[in-house]
Amino acid sequence: MKPGGFYGNMFGYTSVTDTADSAMEPPMVWMTNAKDRSPAELVWVPKNAWGNLGGSLLNLSYGTGRVFIVPNEEVGGKWQGAVCELPMPAFDTGIMRGRFGPDGALYTCGMFAWAGNATAPGGFHRIRRGESPAQVPLAVEARKGSLTVTFSDPVGDPVCAMKAWSLKRSAKYGSGHFDEHELAIRSVKTSADGRTLTLDIPDLAPTHCYELKIGDRVLHGTIHSLR
Repeated sequence: MKPGGFYGNMFGYTSVTDTADSAMEPPMVWMTNAKDRSPAELVWVPKNAWGNLGGSLLNLSYGTGRVFIVPNEEVGGKWQGAVCELPMPAFDTGIMRGRFGPDGALYTCGMFAWAGNATAPGGFHRIRRGESPAQVPLAVEARKGSLTVTFSDPVGDPVCAMKAWSLKRSAKYGSGHFDEHELAIRSVKTSADGRTLTLDIPDLAPTHCYELKIGDRVLHGTIHSLR
């Protein structure tokens, strides 16, 4: 966020009257309701916490009670990226107000007060890094004709599939999917260490939203520009 920037809320304290997306600062990720109906808070993982996930950006979800990792990149002065659930069950409450403690664990409060999928009245949760490989995306890079995803751990030779769609910003809570279409993945190249996949996607283009399935992991992302 930038001081004085306008971020799309026409009901906020703003003099902006232009409702076009071009009149606002673009978000890092446009999130569809099916992925997270109410993102709550962004939290940085400390460099010395959670092993090779240190330094990553997290999104805590009030809407679904899940924790998402947010791999991202800067292209032409704009940030873009994706969200992917950490491999752990959803909490019974929405979660927010996350803070890392001196023990390296993430502590977060939970509640339910309005529309959401996790309806337990409240909770206090601790999240620790387990011993099993997380296999979550740490970085994404969108180029003309290809998308590169780097994971925390080797992912083998997964089956991949991708689709994209547009959203319409309005006063409604969320948006339908417009012009949803499949994107053909011509080939997948795996790095020598098994952690980085480069997907050959001839029709890759800027889009409000995409869904990329890589084995059991599902990334929802936004592309403002291609390198």
